Amino acid sequence: MLTLKQIKDNPEDIVRRLAVKKFDGKDAIDQVLAVDETRRKAQQQVDALNATLKSASSKIGMLMKNGKRDEAEAAKLEVQKLKEEIKTFDDEQKKAESDLRELLLSIPNIPCDIVPEGNGAEDNLCVKTGGKMPEISKQALPHWELCKKYDIIDFELGVKISGAGFPVYKGKGARLQRALVNFFLDNARAAGFMEVQPPLVVNEDSGYGTGQLPDKEGQMYHVTEDDLYLIPTAEVPVTNIYRDVILDEKDLPVKNTAYSACFRREAGSYGKDVRGLNRLHQFDKVEIVCIDKPENSYDRLDEMVAYVQTLVEKLELPWRILRLCGGDLSFTSAITYDFEVYSAAQERWLEVSSVSNFESYQANRLMCRYRNEETKKTELCHTLNGSALALPRIVAAILENNQTPEGIRIPKALQPYTGFDMID
Repeated sequence: MLTLKQIKDNPEDIVRRLAVKKFDGKDAIDQVLAVDETRRKAQQQVDALNATLKSASSKIGMLMKNGKRDEAEAAKLEVQKLKEEIKTFDDEQKKAESDLRELLLSIPNIPCDIVPEGNGAEDNLCVKTGGKMPEISKQALPHWELCKKYDIIDFELGVKISGAGFPVYKGKGARLQRALVNFFLDNARAAGFMEVQPPLVVNEDSGYGTGQLPDKEGQMYHVTEDDLYLIPTAEVPVTNIYRDVILDEKDLPVKNTAYSACFRREAGSYGKDVRGLNRLHQFDKVEIVCIDKPENSYDRLDEMVAYVQTLVEKLELPWRILRLCGGDLSFTSAITYDFEVYSAAQERWLEVSSVSNFESYQANRLMCRYRNEETKKTELCHTLNGSALALPRIVAAILENNQTPEGIRIPKALQPYTGFDMID
């Protein structure tokens, strides 16, 4: 969440920048400032009354010692009255603090200055393209038909077992999944990311820490009896490793990678754009997470974007990078680059990665800080994350773009991982 200092230093600028995200922040910012004023005044009253209480309490013993019992009893009544007043203002302060936190949680992150104006996906800015467009026959099949033809992914069996959006991978389809996971993890480790294996469920504090709660509560699977949430991405548990942690400056940047299953309700998703692997309730993904000093985070963002580019290049897929406009930017992100690959049989671009810098927004929720070696003071870190990569649409593009009369060709970089060069 935004820090109170950010808002108090320049509330007009915060409102202006929030408008780029199509968020009218004036009322929220005004409420924040008003509640903070209430909180501060209540604290001042508590401090002043505590000083008076201390003075009044110290007199009681002296009065009793000097035999002035009546005056001592009067002083006791004054102390009791002061305690009641203190409780009133203390309750007021605590309520203001609670209200202030709720208000701050309701305000999205501000976009950085290079985020383009725009209302939605149609206004995103394409900043880079690469790869060779595949040439496939007019009889080429979409991936859901290829999966049925070669018996590698069974969507109907998944419906029987769980429901729509939970496919069953079989034979070479399952091996392709495992190959991609290992390929992505090996590349991440070679790029300096430390591999971790996180839990697949998180508690409420973790959801609030990375911003999934309260913003995306309806999209998460909730285990109500245990009050745990199935993770929508490994970003959530991995970033929460550093919740309430003070890192040493010399240990930055922190670079982690993790493979996990991901679970998303995707409420309201329907139509041709969600067919097959295009949108699932359960899918596999390898995530990369970075934590660094504020002055280095945009260099780190560039490194992460360049790294994801190497992955789609090795997989021989046509790709493009989009800088998301303000209207398409997530609640928590300051800037996001989406990677899309071209799916030839569907004749459309498919998003396979989002790489984002959250600046200090997540870190403030998490209280993820580092100790400045020079000043010895603690400061908020910047957090970043990216998909590297999400498997379903990568698989869809590989199957569609590499279909031949003999079968589906496996990209060379994957063949050592699959153990086969064709699906036939």
